[in-house]
Amino acid sequence: MLQYVTTNEGKVREARDYMACEQFDFDYTEIQSDDLGAIAAHGAREAYREADEPILVDDAGLFVDVLDGFPGPYSSYVEDTLGIERVQELVAHEENRRAAFRCVLAYCDGKEFAASPDPVDRDDRALAAAGDEDDESDSGLPVKLFSGTVRGRIVPPRGEGGFGYDPIFEHEGTTMAEMAVDEKNAISHRGRALAKFGEWYHERQAARTE
Repeated sequence: MLQYVTTNEGKVREARDYMACEQFDFDYTEIQSDDLGAIAAHGAREAYREADEPILVDDAGLFVDVLDGFPGPYSSYVEDTLGIERVQELVAHEENRRAAFRCVLAYCDGKEFAASPDPVDRDDRALAAAGDEDDESDSGLPVKLFSGTVRGRIVPPRGEGGFGYDPIFEHEGTTMAEMAVDEKNAISHRGRALAKFGEWYHERQAARTE
C-alpha cells in the first residue's frame, strides 16, 4: 500500500481523491536546500528505508516574485516565526505582488522508472547539502518527482478557511481561505501535482499486473 508521509490528515484525504493511500507519520530529516525537489527526494529515500513500502512525500512553499522567491522552501519556518501578516506587509507597497504556491511530490518504491516527462532524482543532492558526502545510506535510490504550481498575488488577509498562507494568497479574485475545500483542491498546487502523480501511478500499477 502506498504510504503518504505526513502528519496532516487533510493531505491524505485530498490524496485519496487520486489514489488509494495510507497516512505514514514519520519524522524524516528535512534538509536545508533552496530546491523543493531535493528536500522531498531526501525525505522519500529516508522514509522508504524506514517503511520498506512505496512512499510519497511532498514539500511545498510560497514563492513571492519581488522577494526573489522568499520564503520558498522555508515557508513553514517563516510562518511560525514571522507570521503570514508580516510576509504580506513586506510586499504591501510593492507594485508587483505576484506569487506562486509550488508543490513537489517525491515517490520512491526502490525500483527504477521508465522514461516520462516527469524528472527522476538519482543523485542524492541532499547528502551533499547536509555535509555528509561520505554517507551513502540513502543514495542510489531513484525518486520520481511531480510538481504543481498555482499563481496568484499577495493581498491583505481574507477568509476563514484553509491554513498557512491561504488568507493572503489570492487566485483569480478569491483567496484560498475564501474557497470551499473542493474548490481549493481543484486548483491547488498540491492538487495539480497529485493529479499528475495519480495518473502516472495508476499506469505503473497496471503495467505491473499485465
